[in-house]
Amino acid sequence: METTFDLSVILPIKSATVPFFSDYFEKCIESLKTQKTKFNELIIVHTDETTLVEHLDSFDFGELTVKRLVWTDKPNYSSQINHGIENSTSEWVSLFEFDDEYSSIWFKNVLKYSEIYTDTSVFLPIVVDTDERGQFAGFTNEATFAANFTPEMGILTNETLMDYQNFQISGMVVKKSSFENFGMLKPSFKLTFGYELFLRLTHNSVKVMSIPKIGYKHTNLREGSLFWGYKNNQNKLTPEEVKFWVESAKTEFYFNEDREIKYKTETV
Repeated sequence: METTFDLSVILPIKSATVPFFSDYFEKCIESLKTQKTKFNELIIVHTDETTLVEHLDSFDFGELTVKRLVWTDKPNYSSQINHGIENSTSEWVSLFEFDDEYSSIWFKNVLKYSEIYTDTSVFLPIVVDTDERGQFAGFTNEATFAANFTPEMGILTNETLMDYQNFQISGMVVKKSSFENFGMLKPSFKLTFGYELFLRLTHNSVKVMSIPKIGYKHTNLREGSLFWGYKNNQNKLTPEEVKFWVESAKTEFYFNEDREIKYKTETV
C-alpha cells in the first residue's frame, strides 16, 4: 500500500494581478499533482481580492485535497504562513510560493530521510534559482556540503549561520511542532525573516539538514514579488536598512516572540 506523507503544503497568495500569474500558478500546482509520494493537503492562505478568488474558484486542482483560508488582514507573507500552519493537522509542513515548483521526488526523498534521520526536524532542498525568464541564476542551500563549511556535512548550525545567511525557507519541510514551539515566523521582520527563523531553530537545538538533491525551483526577484519590492519600488530598502535587518536577526533569534522591532525611520 502506498504511504501518504503526513504533510501539509502552505501556500500564501496576495494577488492574481501580477504579470504571468496564471502561468506560474499552473506550473506550481502541476508540481504538486506530479509528486511521487502522496501528501495530506494543500492549504492556500489567500486575500479576498476578486480576481484571485475567481481564479481559485475556477481552477482545476485535480485530486489534490485543498483547504482555502481567506486572509482579510493586511497581506503579510509571514502572517499568512503562520495562519496556514496553525490550521494544519499534519505532522509536517512545507512552505511554498505560487511562482515556484517542487521537483517530483522531493516529498519522496524527505519521507525517506525522515525515517532514517529521526532526530532531524527540518529538511532543506537544494534550490535551483532562476530569473523571470527561467534562466539559471544559481543554487541555494548547497553551502552545507562545502568542505569545512560546517562541522557535520549537510547540517546547518547556529555558528555557521552567524557568518553566512544565504539559505532558503521556501521548499523546506519542517515538523509543525518545531515550527510552533519556537515562535513561528515573525511578521514584523523585513527581508531576513527566514534567516532569523533558521537562527532561532538552530539556537534551540532543532536539527536542520540539507538533502543533497535538487528539490525545488525558485523564481528569483520576480517583478511584484516581496523581495523585488525591497529592491525596486517606493519601499526599497536602503543599504543601511538591509544591514539593520541582518544584524537584528543575529540578536532577535534569542526571543521566540516577535518583539516588533522597527528600523529607526519607520513610524508606528
